[in-house]
Amino acid sequence: MRAFWLRVLAVSAMLLAPCFWHAHIEAGDLGSHVYNAWLVQLIERGQAPGLWLARQWTNILFDVMLTALGRMGSLQAAEKIATSAAVLVFFWGAFALICALSRRVPWFVLPLLAAIAYGWTFSMGFMNFYLSLGFAFAGLAIVARGRGRERLLVLALVPLILLAHPLGLALLAGAGAYIWLAERLRAKQQLYFFGAVGFLLLLTRVIVAGHYDVLWTGPLYMFNGADQLLLYGTQYQFPYALALVFVPLCLALDVMRRRGTPELIAPYRLPLQLYGVAVMAALLLPSLVDSQRNPGAPVSFLVERLTTVTAVFACSLVGTIEPRRWHLAGFATIAVVFFFYLYGDTGKIDAMETQAEHYTSALPAGQRVVATIWPFFGGRVFMDHIVDRACIGRCFSYGNYEPAALQFRVRAQDGNGIVTASYADTNSIQFGDYIVQPRDLPMYQIYQCSLNLTDLCMRPLSVGERNGQYGVHVPH
Repeated sequence: MRAFWLRVLAVSAMLLAPCFWHAHIEAGDLGSHVYNAWLVQLIERGQAPGLWLARQWTNILFDVMLTALGRMGSLQAAEKIATSAAVLVFFWGAFALICALSRRVPWFVLPLLAAIAYGWTFSMGFMNFYLSLGFAFAGLAIVARGRGRERLLVLALVPLILLAHPLGLALLAGAGAYIWLAERLRAKQQLYFFGAVGFLLLLTRVIVAGHYDVLWTGPLYMFNGADQLLLYGTQYQFPYALALVFVPLCLALDVMRRRGTPELIAPYRLPLQLYGVAVMAALLLPSLVDSQRNPGAPVSFLVERLTTVTAVFACSLVGTIEPRRWHLAGFATIAVVFFFYLYGDTGKIDAMETQAEHYTSALPAGQRVVATIWPFFGGRVFMDHIVDRACIGRCFSYGNYEPAALQFRVRAQDGNGIVTASYADTNSIQFGDYIVQPRDLPMYQIYQCSLNLTDLCMRPLSVGERNGQYGVHVPH
């Protein structure tokens, strides 16, 4: 940091460009986070009867940041600042881990890491989980390279990780224990240890499947980490394929270069094991875990979130190779193609959100609005929360999922008139299957009204009709 502080500042500035290249940051649930920060302001002023704030100690760090920054200025500025901070924490925390595991400073992986930083997890807007990963990566870097009491610095990160998301703490504990034990074992013993961890993951699969309702995901190619580059449509298969070809090529050529040397396998050993464990976890663990006793939202997208970790471990493995100029050129090409598509698609969504703002600004204050917004054809990223932000200061997003999910601070009493308190109703609204009740009116529906999926329309709803009756219908 002392030697390259100017380079770090320049990279950070370029890294934050996607947070400012449109009027809105288009990242799935991010719109919901900002909207609920506005609801927090209403609750604190006593202007949201039937809503209240729960006391909880996890899954709140990003929301607390938004609320605190929103008190000092506008929520729009708070969103830009909080999201930029989250990106920097994730990116530099991940790079610190890559440096620690590869025992070098592999600048050439930065373009690929930038694409991962704006990959599926960020684009879905899982900001608390995203923050927890960044802090956990930094903690793992300390575990990997710290000596003696230096490793106690990890304890300072634990409260931040826990405030952000419990899965980040699970990563720190699990991967940290693996790194600590592996460095104390000989090479052959590490193979047995790797197998034992695989058996433990298999046992976890059996236990979880036996006690909860679970949903498995696939296909198998989605578990390698490069799937983080698959976002809004089939065009992202191009950077995905480039990564799948270029990364193994770099590794294969480096292995050939090291052939005949006594240190052929040693540099790859720990990063390869961590990558293998992450892939096994994605193969063996379910994507969704639900308990029928829980009235809120199930624990979902576990595997899809995990591949963010898989991608960072893959970068750690790549970081061990002897750098060549063509490595940087190759990874920069992948990043340029990825961000070219990302700029175009987020620009379309930004224009859709502007349409939603036009419609909500024409409504009388305090109206209820619901939306059925489908992803682009071939896309993996949800866009249904663009209407949430459009309601800030104007209307109420009646299908806002956070209070009913029981995983966030904002909670709702039944019949409050601002948001549905039932998670089943929230799901029905999202998929266009909700039957409008007399207590819901007046209520308006925003929906996609052309096959290009970018043109929005709005109409008032009537008692007894299904909210997704009109507009584009996508099988789900």
